[in-house]
Amino acid sequence: MSNIIVSSRDTRIEGESPLDAVSFSNVRYSWPGPSPFSLTIKKFTLRREEKLLLVGPSGSGKSTFLSLLAGIVAPSEGRIDVLGTEMAKLSGSGRDRFRVDHFGIIFQMFNLLPYASLIDNVLLPLRFSRTRRANAESDGSLDAVARGLLAALGLDETVIATVKAANLSVGQQQRVAAARALIGAPPILVADEPTSALDRNTEEAFLKLLFAQSEKAGTSVIMVSHDEGLAPHFDRVVRLQDIAVSSRGAKQ
Repeated sequence: MSNIIVSSRDTRIEGESPLDAVSFSNVRYSWPGPSPFSLTIKKFTLRREEKLLLVGPSGSGKSTFLSLLAGIVAPSEGRIDVLGTEMAKLSGSGRDRFRVDHFGIIFQMFNLLPYASLIDNVLLPLRFSRTRRANAESDGSLDAVARGLLAALGLDETVIATVKAANLSVGQQQRVAAARALIGAPPILVADEPTSALDRNTEEAFLKLLFAQSEKAGTSVIMVSHDEGLAPHFDRVVRLQDIAVSSRGAKQ
């Protein structure tokens, strides 16, 4: 397991390290709605190039945590720094641009374009991020880079060339989603329960391929799961209940 190296540089929040990709400090998010919900995180860090597993039961606030991390929602209180940027200083559209440039996301349901080719699915983030597009182009033609990622993640060339996303198996969809998240070498990869539909052997094979590609790109990985059996594959395991307090209740 990795240990966090602590620094007291004046330009950073207290306890933050120059090795931190992400830092939460005294963060609170409140959602009023018909059934109020709040999540409070006193401190959390993700190191650069670290592979971190965040575990917690259903309903514990994992999705809210990921939304805060990626800037989909803004905290009611506290500070979130990502790659040296204080997220609260960005507008909503600014957070959207930051997210597409700096985050690769593997969604739980994969969210592929069903009738598009596998190459087009992988290249989709590059339509919205000049930064990731430039990173990908530095490695060759975009088509070749996408094909290379898909092949490295275990997809056969015939499948890559001829099959639409709608006709893939769950395991194949997962690999396409991972390639889409990794293309253009985003500094942070977020994976939301990506292995929940896989058996243990397939799961382990997928993680091995995923981590080989993330290490090649120097990407930090945070994976959210309810399965603590994945722990041996990661540098560090964090239980959400150890860093966060959630509260739910009927609207007053």
